[in-house]
Amino acid sequence: MAEGLAVVIRGGEVIDAVGRRRADVMISGGQVVAVEDTIDPSGTGTAVLDASGCVISPGLVDLHTHLREPGREEAETIETGSRAAALGGYTAVVAMPNTDPPCDCAAVVQQVLDAGRSAGLCDVFPAGTITVGRAGTSLSPMAEMRALGVRVFTDDGAGVQDDGLMRRAMEYGRGAGAILAQHCEVDALAKGGHMNEGEWSSKLGIPGIPAAAEELMVARDLALAKLTGATVHFQHLSTAGSVELVRAAKAAGLPVTAEATTHHFTLTDEYCASYDSVFKVNPPLRTAADVAAIRAGLADGTIDAIATDHAPHTQESKELPFDEAPPGMLGLETALALAITELDLPMERVLALMSWRPAAIAGLVAHGGPIAPGRPANLCVFDPAAAWTVDPERLASRSRNTPYAGRRVQGKVRHTVLWGQPVVIDGEAQR
Repeated sequence: MAEGLAVVIRGGEVIDAVGRRRADVMISGGQVVAVEDTIDPSGTGTAVLDASGCVISPGLVDLHTHLREPGREEAETIETGSRAAALGGYTAVVAMPNTDPPCDCAAVVQQVLDAGRSAGLCDVFPAGTITVGRAGTSLSPMAEMRALGVRVFTDDGAGVQDDGLMRRAMEYGRGAGAILAQHCEVDALAKGGHMNEGEWSSKLGIPGIPAAAEELMVARDLALAKLTGATVHFQHLSTAGSVELVRAAKAAGLPVTAEATTHHFTLTDEYCASYDSVFKVNPPLRTAADVAAIRAGLADGTIDAIATDHAPHTQESKELPFDEAPPGMLGLETALALAITELDLPMERVLALMSWRPAAIAGLVAHGGPIAPGRPANLCVFDPAAAWTVDPERLASRSRNTPYAGRRVQGKVRHTVLWGQPVVIDGEAQR
């Protein structure tokens, strides 16, 4: 489809934060120009995207994507990860900074920004580290990264262990308008663990990571948020205790938000009984009671967003013994279908969790907004009734470490539009 050509998306149901209605959508010049009951494109030279039986929504936004570049391109590149994101309906992703070198300075931020623009498949927003080198000893130069548009800062993959340093990070971040996103895990409790500590770790003889390792840091950061007034975002919550702590904090009016991943509301630690490291992730898969708590938190608004924690790894590394293999799973191409299939939530709620709420958390004003004239045309069109089977060999990621191989799911992205340009048409990436 020629770049710059006006496009009409016909026959779908628009769902955004305003509500739901049957409408056609016309886009031109990177913007939505009309949303009407019927738009007739005949004789105008306008291209048509068929949305019959589909939902037209703002593009999905992922707060937690690992694109591996720079440094680990054998597992993923910004281009391959962006393609996976577009095929999953995402128009924006926040790229985690645990790269090699880490994204802890302006030079690496600019490298990621440039590579994302070059790929041109979704908007890539790099997160910066909280500490230099993610070493947890000194604060990173947040101001120079903030000047390049970075808003989210995290040492993801490691929680900031030093209480005083985290307080200073919050105080600095508050003044800079930054979001401090925390991977909550107390090293003294988690060190040496490879799965959830509990019944299954005991049966399997695999050292465990207790729920308390997460919950203690959540509690600490809630106390620090109250002390400093800083906005704090909790990454990939995995335990019932963490959900309850955040629920109470929100009831008390603290400025906190939280995300949960698809695997933490679809899989339990029992899957590790296979000793297949595709089920090894950090934080680990937890118990059925924890999964139920995550689902409840998504339903009642305690948890604000569904994130993927898309974490590609090479086949060779994932074939290592369970205790030696790296943690992480793919997520970008399966997240929407898993949310539709597994969560008993209205479609408006699913899309809030995957589009406009994460966009608001990250301050991405061009994404997640209402589908209305004058708004940027960053859109996802998906068929909520389309059933398909997850096949690792058909995924766009450079890696294949999905825990959902062979799973039958419902909900398939048909088209993705980025700044008015269709980057996915009929389920096929256009570049």
